[in-house]
Amino acid sequence: MSVQTIYDDLKRKLHDVVPDAELRIKAELAEVILHLKQERNAVILGHNYMEPALFHTVPDFTGDSLALCREAARTQADTIVFCGVRFMAETAKILNPEKTVLLPAAKAGCSLAASISAKDVRELKARFPGAPVIVYINTYAEVKAEADYCCTSGNAADVVRSIDADTVIFLPDEYLAANVARETGKRLVLASGEVEVRNAGGEGTMVGWPGRCEVHEKFSVEDVENARKQFPGVLVLAHPECSPDVTEAADFAGSTTAMIRRVRDSAAPHYLLLTECSMGDNIVAENPEKKMIRICSVRCPYMNEITLEQTLSALLQNRYRIEVPEPVRTRAARSIERMLAIP
Repeated sequence: MSVQTIYDDLKRKLHDVVPDAELRIKAELAEVILHLKQERNAVILGHNYMEPALFHTVPDFTGDSLALCREAARTQADTIVFCGVRFMAETAKILNPEKTVLLPAAKAGCSLAASISAKDVRELKARFPGAPVIVYINTYAEVKAEADYCCTSGNAADVVRSIDADTVIFLPDEYLAANVARETGKRLVLASGEVEVRNAGGEGTMVGWPGRCEVHEKFSVEDVENARKQFPGVLVLAHPECSPDVTEAADFAGSTTAMIRRVRDSAAPHYLLLTECSMGDNIVAENPEKKMIRICSVRCPYMNEITLEQTLSALLQNRYRIEVPEPVRTRAARSIERMLAIP
């Protein structure tokens, strides 16, 4: 694909989002990356939160954590370049131990993943002996290795429902746990300094952890109320890492892929996405007739580390390689494979 072709496509999609001079530079970078990708027999996975110029040019597959996890599990490429954050690249390596997995930026971490350690999980397992452990995919490999099941925001409720146990441990996102507990009718006990109980009348118990996403915890019910006042008929969509008060005030709560699908299928006059703000730009680029409200956009500083420039450097210099040592990898793979086996 020529630079001009890439530029023309970016111009059509992003003329209201990215300055023209920058689009020309991005097109040149993308053309080199596409050439190197073929040369290296590499596959590029791009999360929905990637910057628009990257999202709409070089990835072979785009999507949420679950969709990209499935693609990583079946790829035949020699090299996987994961345009996301470290826990995502680790997951790809766990599923592909013989392949080279590259993360374009060394500092592409995650505040939620950093909120819990393998030691924390072991201590919870000792407090609740026999309780199955479900960990959100937004965790590092050492934590996944302590779990029985992994889950994503898109299938968390299905994973919880699939387990026949009176008590399950669900880690580490406090808000996701509360939203899933409400959806599955379970009682949530938050294991923190002071135990907090929600959905006290629920059947069965979920044990949660006080971890939060630094992006999604910033959204408030006031954001929703202000949007409804200013834009009557607005469709409000929230990620389930938002607080239960926010997801309840929204019209829809779901994974990034589910949110994208809902916008595509809806004829609402305006849309408000309560999630990482780049996704709004990516949706508008593909659906120019959609009117996205920008009144409460928040950029993830870790996702923001991943750019076309960094992706090119990763391929040129074979950096930053992700490694997951044994036996952590094998034990973590078990929890991920159990998740993938759930329809």
